Amino acid sequence: MTGPTSAGDVARAAADAPDLAALDAVVPTCRACPRLVEWRETVAVTKRAAFRDDTYWARPVPGFGDPAARVLVVGLAPAAHGANRTGRMFTGDRSGDFLFAAMHRTGFASQPTSVRDGDGLVLTDVRITAPVRCAPPANAPTPQERRTCGPFLGREVELVAPRVVLVLGGFGWQAVLATLDEQGWDVPRPRPRFGHGAEVRLHRGDASVVLLGCFHVSQQNTFTGRLTPAMLDAVLLRAHDLAGASAG
Repeated sequence: MTGPTSAGDVARAAADAPDLAALDAVVPTCRACPRLVEWRETVAVTKRAAFRDDTYWARPVPGFGDPAARVLVVGLAPAAHGANRTGRMFTGDRSGDFLFAAMHRTGFASQPTSVRDGDGLVLTDVRITAPVRCAPPANAPTPQERRTCGPFLGREVELVAPRVVLVLGGFGWQAVLATLDEQGWDVPRPRPRFGHGAEVRLHRGDASVVLLGCFHVSQQNTFTGRLTPAMLDAVLLRAHDLAGASAG
């Protein structure tokens, strides 16, 4: 399959995806951001010593989880030696270890760890994705890379139709707001600020969605105690409660 090589191609490919399976199939074919293509493929060759025998995915990473999810978890981008290696969001790195352990404790995940695709992990009522699908240098996508990749996230939101979007970190928060704004949701001006536990309910016609903020599960946050297991559990349980409540 020949994938998108420009922002316009991405927009057309996303719009043409009739369902999640089609979207998940086209995402890994994308080559629209030259800097990200070079970085993800370079990492796959140089590798990390601990993974020297692994064959890296080294492509854009699609979302995964329950196709009928009421909760959509949005991170930042694949980790260079995590999802860029395994091909599955938050799989195979310490950030993922922290996230999946909490999801298991709160009933969203069938097991507390995830090391590779096909390891038995099943997510219930939740799907995980990111606004940028390729591993970026220094974990820092550019604004243009976010905009180029944005239609993939926008189409995913349309297809999943979640009741809650749980956003990990400020970058994802701004990306989700920009995406929903472009889709015609009633995003306030100025845009709501990110914060741990922040909640914003948005509407589009009769539809309603709640954005729920959470500090990112990065090692910088989890090792320093800025985000504790109890804090993450509380946000996940809040997402569960919001998803089960009637739209307001």
